[in-house]
Amino acid sequence: MSAEKKILRGIVAGLAAFGLQTQLHAQNWILTEDSFVSFNIKTVGLSVVQGVSVQPQSRLYFDMRTPQNAWVQVNVPASSLKFSNPVLKPMILGESFFDAAQFKNVSFKSTEFVPQNQDRYWVYGDLTLRGVTRPVTFDVLLRPNAANTKLLDVQAAGTINRSDFGMKKSFGDVGEKVHIQLIGQWQIK
Repeated sequence: MSAEKKILRGIVAGLAAFGLQTQLHAQNWILTEDSFVSFNIKTVGLSVVQGVSVQPQSRLYFDMRTPQNAWVQVNVPASSLKFSNPVLKPMILGESFFDAAQFKNVSFKSTEFVPQNQDRYWVYGDLTLRGVTRPVTFDVLLRPNAANTKLLDVQAAGTINRSDFGMKKSFGDVGEKVHIQLIGQWQIK
């Protein structure tokens, strides 16, 4: 075998080994049971309407060495939302807001992870709510858990305008801005 063929085989073997090593470090993650997705809307007064779901369905593909290749999907069943004022549940899940009878889920699917600095990312993606899909950006803190290497701590926050998703009706001076958060931990699937 010629020296050139040996070098070429060595390069191909090295690239294959590097690709395998990269795949071994990339992980699939799901949210732990203690994680939750929440939203809040301020009214003209000091009150805040808050909804929380402790049942988000999720998948994250993430490798600390190549975060720009990451992607995430989060799905929240509308029926899983609990409210700061339970009396508001029928109204918020009704036709004027979530219209949960027709649109059973709220979902987010990322289109891009952009590293900002250590453990902080801009995550761009599409949020689908009431059958309307709009681009949304989340500011995400994603760091390895100090006590458990199979966990990533996460805090994500973003803001939308509710009218962008067809929630135009106003009750009791409910604000336009909706603040969305994901707080918890990702665990290796």
